[in-house]
Order: sequence, then structure tokens, then C-alpha cells
Amino acid sequence: MIRLHENGYYKLDLSNPVWEQIFTVAPLVIIGTKEGDTYDLAPKHLAIPIGFDNYFGFVCTPKHKTYHNVKNTKEFSVSFPLPNQVVLASLSASPRCEENSVTKPIIDILPTLKASTINALFLAESYLFLECKLFNIIDGFNENSIITGTIVAAYCHKDYLKVSEKDQQQQLKENPLLAYIAQGRFASISETYNFPFPKDFKH
Repeated sequence: MIRLHENGYYKLDLSNPVWEQIFTVAPLVIIGTKEGDTYDLAPKHLAIPIGFDNYFGFVCTPKHKTYHNVKNTKEFSVSFPLPNQVVLASLSASPRCEENSVTKPIIDILPTLKASTINALFLAESYLFLECKLFNIIDGFNENSIITGTIVAAYCHKDYLKVSEKDQQQQLKENPLLAYIAQGRFASISETYNFPFPKDFKH
């Protein structure tokens, strides 16, 4: 049996979060909510489909207005931006916590689209849009919470739609995906490979 500490592994100090000490790959999405008489967009990387059905969730904190917006309106939008939109995604973070931020009008200069079935905005030209109704909020992860929603409408750009006749490797090479490398870096993913699933494996 190989002992981890003898084989190049370092025991992490759990007095600091593990995620601040290592690199991980995550999606980067923009959550859209209605906020009073205006709208809000906020980037999130702790975001994931909840299971294999039409549910989506993300981590938020009651310190952010996004949490209270969703709790009040019971809905939120999700935009999956392209690699060339990373600056726009970053700009959407500008008004996150400030009560009377002078950067709040940033929402007025970002390219946006109105959702069709909920009262929220999308970041325009993203490759995937989700419209979600609140399913459940799970509090108690110290200062963080998990917000989950049921997807009630979804729109995908034609270049990113899975089509059986297309070569997926070539499709993603021509239409790369944006990944967030926590904390503070990003990547454009265009080189992909078939995963070596075992024989007769079923998703």
C-alpha cells in the first residue's frame, strides 16, 4: 500500500478552505434576478445541474442581493457565457455587495436579453439560457446556501446543440466552452476527447 505523504502528496491545512489551496475546474454562469424596480446579474462558478433531470443549482450567500432576490421573486435566470465574454462576466460582478453602489448602472450597459417566462435578464450572446423557478434553498453551509431551481424554459445556440450527425470533437474545437479555474483564472476549452467508459456502462 502506498502512503500518501511518501508519494508526493501534501496534507492540506483544513483551518483554511481546501478550495483556496488547489486548482479546480468549474463552469462560469451568470445568474439573473429581478431586484426592486431594476435587474441584477451576478457571476457564479459554484453552479451545477442537480441530477440528470431539469433542475439547476448554485451556491450563494445571504450577504449577496442575489440570494434575497431569488427568495423574494421565486425565480432566476442562468446564462452560460462564451470565452470571449469573460470581461462582461467579470463586469457583472461590479455591484455585488454594495448597498448604494455607483457601479449599479453597469447593468444598463451590459448587453442583455429579457427572459420569456420569468422576470429576469440574460447576458446576451451566451450559448445557453435557462429560466428557473425556485425549487428549494438549503441554508446552513456556514455563511453559504445552495439555491436550486426547476428549469421551466431553456434556449441553446445552434452551434452548441448536440446533433448526432456532427463530430463532437470538431464541434467543440470550433465552438469552445468557458471554464473557471478557481480561484481567479479561466480557460477556453476546445480540445476534448471521448471518455473511456467501461463496456455496457450506462449514464
